[in-house]
Amino acid sequence: MNLFLLLDEAVMGYKYVFGPVFSGRLGRSLGLDLLGSRICSMDCVYCEVGKTDVLTCERKAYVPAADILRELERWKGEGHELPDVITLGGLGEPTLNSEMPEIVRGVKTLFPSMDVAVLTNSVTLTDPEVRKELLEVDVVLPSMDSLIASEFRAINRPCRGVEPQAVAKALIEFRKEFKGKIFLEVLLSRGYNDSDENLAEMKAFCTELGPDRIDVVTLSRPGTLDKAGPVDSGTLGRWKKALDAAPSKNRDCGPETGVKDRSGTDNSAHVLGEVSDAFDRIQASLMRRPQTAQQLSGALGIPLCEVERAIGELEKCGRLHIRQTGDDLYYDCRLDVDS
Repeated sequence: MNLFLLLDEAVMGYKYVFGPVFSGRLGRSLGLDLLGSRICSMDCVYCEVGKTDVLTCERKAYVPAADILRELERWKGEGHELPDVITLGGLGEPTLNSEMPEIVRGVKTLFPSMDVAVLTNSVTLTDPEVRKELLEVDVVLPSMDSLIASEFRAINRPCRGVEPQAVAKALIEFRKEFKGKIFLEVLLSRGYNDSDENLAEMKAFCTELGPDRIDVVTLSRPGTLDKAGPVDSGTLGRWKKALDAAPSKNRDCGPETGVKDRSGTDNSAHVLGEVSDAFDRIQASLMRRPQTAQQLSGALGIPLCEVERAIGELEKCGRLHIRQTGDDLYYDCRLDVDS
């Protein structure tokens, strides 16, 4: 079998199902890509999947629900070790897919005992219909990086007319109705949104929102712009302490409430078919998220030697970005990489 030929397909086995990947907030997460390409309402400077190709707030069936559910049913039938959660995300903003309700219902029919999570940049929550649709999922993971309009535009680069205060207000309205968990993420980038003014606004916002978990993070993987760098450990620690101290009726045990303890290793059964299957799953995962070889091996249940072999083949074909963050090498497979 010629592995080079496999690269002529975007994803040989699956176009929309990827992973599982390890998530610090969710555990072992099987991803569903609801966009199929980089379509988003923001073009964040730190985005790990790269620059947004289509910047839009328009909702439509970018990927039909039937196509996604057909792949997910096939994945289930192959007997893989079940993940902890199924997460709607992928290359863009999943809530832009107007068939999201059908996808959620289909996932719950196929996996009735499994939680469904949605990653979102929060912009579409200004639409009451989107808020209503999200009431059917178990976990919503919204991001909110700045409540200062100039910072918000600089770091998130949203569609024209999107304002942070309106997005924040929509999240608070959603919290009033949503019975599931909200895991809020604030990502800090040096010089973009780490101001004291933003910290004060975010603390007040978190107090009012009352999320079940707050994650204050900084860049640890390659983003869209090289100049977007991480904040120092002192700044990160100060923000974590301030936002964790924000009173919240939903957080009785601090920012880790409701989150499974993860050791970062996977002891699940090793599920591996032919070489092509392993190669395909590795490529699909790297298209959505930069990862180290060790992270891929653990999340996908594929021996490290097989992961390194696939990485080598991708590198030979010129379709692999390799970037170093600290002591770690992160691999990123993009179909638009020049050979």
